[in-house]
Amino acid sequence: MTIVNLARFQFAMTTIFHFFFVPLSVGMVFMTFLMEAIYVKTGDEKWKKRTKFFGSIMLLSFAVGVVTGIIQEFQFGMNWSDYSRFVGDIFGAPLAVEALLAFFMESTFLGIWLFGWDRLGKKLHLFVIFLTWFGSTLSSLWILAANSFMQNPVGYKVEGGRATLKSFGALLTNPQTILEFGHVVTGFFLLGGMVVAGVSAFQILKKRNVDLFRSTLRLGLLIALIGGIGNIGAGDQQMLEVKRSQPMKFAAAEGVTTSQKNPADWALIGFFDTADKQEVFGIHVPYMLSILTYHNTSASNPDIQGVQELDKQLSAEHPEVAAELKANGETFVPPMNTLFWGFRIMAGLSVLMILLSAFGLFWTRKKKAWMFENRGWLHIYSWSLFLPFLAMTCGWLISELGRWPWTVYGVFTMQDSVSPNVSVGSLIFSNIVYFLLFCGLGATMIAYTVHLMRQNSDNIDTAYASIDPFSKEAFQPKDLSQEGGEV
Repeated sequence: MTIVNLARFQFAMTTIFHFFFVPLSVGMVFMTFLMEAIYVKTGDEKWKKRTKFFGSIMLLSFAVGVVTGIIQEFQFGMNWSDYSRFVGDIFGAPLAVEALLAFFMESTFLGIWLFGWDRLGKKLHLFVIFLTWFGSTLSSLWILAANSFMQNPVGYKVEGGRATLKSFGALLTNPQTILEFGHVVTGFFLLGGMVVAGVSAFQILKKRNVDLFRSTLRLGLLIALIGGIGNIGAGDQQMLEVKRSQPMKFAAAEGVTTSQKNPADWALIGFFDTADKQEVFGIHVPYMLSILTYHNTSASNPDIQGVQELDKQLSAEHPEVAAELKANGETFVPPMNTLFWGFRIMAGLSVLMILLSAFGLFWTRKKKAWMFENRGWLHIYSWSLFLPFLAMTCGWLISELGRWPWTVYGVFTMQDSVSPNVSVGSLIFSNIVYFLLFCGLGATMIAYTVHLMRQNSDNIDTAYASIDPFSKEAFQPKDLSQEGGEV
């Protein structure tokens, strides 16, 4: 119940909940674009109905994502004012570009798409939703550039107790930015595909417009398969960069307590005593850690450092921070069990989703599409839409918890970042308020989505407006005499 821990909990809560909707909205924008592209190419009205249906879910996620993003920014100024003062000159640049260019672009074109069905040509209307997706993806780039500075600070200089940006190009070419962006974007594809496939499977299971959702089930599985394979490849490259720039995070995620020579064993299962920096129990696979780290088993590769040696190394490099940690009974070692199992859950779920996508495509092929009639497997695919959310949450926990005890890795600590004027009582109160608010937003999103799924797809009009609600015609009184009613 310390101020730092309560502020960290609030940051984790707001970030995780916000990131439920960021990949959902970006992934669903892309899936909506694909469906409309098929409609424009083929002229098949069924694809227009599919576009409107899944576009409605996309709009709901976009709206909730904006609200949760505002809350996240608010808690920065409330709980982390010293951090904001320290990195404000650096964070200001990418976040300003994100708000003034990328977010403005995606929100503007989303509105044009929403009200432009009867006003724009098919190809122009398709181009508008493409620009919406491009803007939302670009928005992610600027946010990740800011986050990557926290993971691997580059292009800066500390002057007058504040970090000032010396090279905007270095911020964008930060290896962490490039690799994190690739990992996150492929995650967008994976999540968007799994959500479309899961919703489609549920609709087929409930016998709602089965013919309409068979095609979207296969489209979702195809995009999820492509995104899943790309995500594992991008994640592999990102972990190699993490080993270089954040060796402590890498060692904790792989469960390496003491430095190992190559070829090194990989811990498949492990439980750790973080305080003593020891493994309590583990099952190891020979040579596998060297294969995962260096993609070979050569003994000439550098040793893989363990948390014990890295803790001593960091203590020598940052004696003041080490003394502060020691006074609180802490070390430079992050929560090993959380990182270790978070990494394995994330990777395992990614492999599982790839397998589900591949088998699902095979089981729904034209020659033998038996899965459409199998209720058991339809149930599995319906619930599988939650898997990418769990995997991405594990990914963010690894990314942020593995940075302990820094807000800016190796430069600025969490203890120095927290606001000096907040109290335990105010943080407990705001945590409760935020938690209830997030529960309400989540419940609203789920309720509206379920309501949308229960409707006849022919009547879906959330993503389709034939009239501007602010136009003169929208305020004209309805002539009931033409409908047999009383005037």
